[in-house]
Amino acid sequence: MKARKQATIQRAVILAFLFLAACSPAPGTVEVDEQDAALVEQGEPLYQQHCAECHGTDLRGTDIGPSPLSVVYEPNHHGDGAFLAAVSRGSPSHHWDFGPMPPIPGLSQEDVAAITAFVREQQRINGFESYPP
Repeated sequence: MKARKQATIQRAVILAFLFLAACSPAPGTVEVDEQDAALVEQGEPLYQQHCAECHGTDLRGTDIGPSPLSVVYEPNHHGDGAFLAAVSRGSPSHHWDFGPMPPIPGLSQEDVAAITAFVREQQRINGFESYPP
């Protein structure tokens, strides 16, 4: 009886995952909401000062960091909280071979929110690049 119950639960979990996967947008089809213009304006110079060296002044990446316009950074894959976590704690290398991203000191949560708004607005305007590039 216990094995039958476990099998039923496993089937339910698998069906739930399949349902969620079927309802999730395909990569590259996510629409990014228009961002608050004042926040975007605040975020652009912060991005240029703290992020562009690795991620590119045009957000297209460099030889030391990936492009924030990559489909990997769609909101349904890396939500806004992922940006805050990466900046505050760093991030292990898990999509590319650039090595781990170190924490970026000196940025407040508000600064990161402004940078994220700038990045999201650029994603909305430019769309997403395929992965891998």
